[in-house]
Amino acid sequence: MIRSTQVLWLVRHGESTWNTLGLAQGHCDQARLTRLGQRQAWAVASQLRDRPVGALFSSDLRRALETAAPLAEVTGLAVIRDARLRERCLGVLEGAATAAIGPAANGLLGDEVVEPDAHPEGGESLREFYRRVAGFADELAARCREMEAERAGEIAVVAHGGTLRMLNAYLRGIPVERMRWEPLSNGCILRSPEGWPAVWPTPQHESR
Repeated sequence: MIRSTQVLWLVRHGESTWNTLGLAQGHCDQARLTRLGQRQAWAVASQLRDRPVGALFSSDLRRALETAAPLAEVTGLAVIRDARLRERCLGVLEGAATAAIGPAANGLLGDEVVEPDAHPEGGESLREFYRRVAGFADELAARCREMEAERAGEIAVVAHGGTLRMLNAYLRGIPVERMRWEPLSNGCILRSPEGWPAVWPTPQHESR
């Protein structure tokens, strides 16, 4: 039997109040969408409203849920909240200036991963973050394989910049050590690789 393929839309939340201040958000849930962020959320809904989206997942943090709300409204879908889609937990550094966080704490130097096991006090390493997000992706792929793509429809996932970088790398079979930390604009939409999950590899995160 030929395995069905699926389209997965990965959406970064709209601009938040903490984005404008340059603060590290992580799991902190104080930030809300700015007016620009709200417009970006509606722009996402406008771009995806005519797609056959059959399921809508979101991080359970407010800035992601506020971004998912317009898409839920135009599609009539319920938002499925999943904490595995949260941004990377930054522990004691949440609320600090993002520009002041260095590679000893976040494992990043520019857009390069230099130490995947580095982590701030009380926070996640990049490797732990990758495994968390990969767990969501594996479960979603398994669900998609159980039904025909035509019946399932396309899937939208609303999350955070870090989460989308992790998902995008994992969907393409790129391990955390070799992934890049490239800029992602608020309200951007990424598409899953062609053929997902029919060409889904054996889960890659278990042995790391």
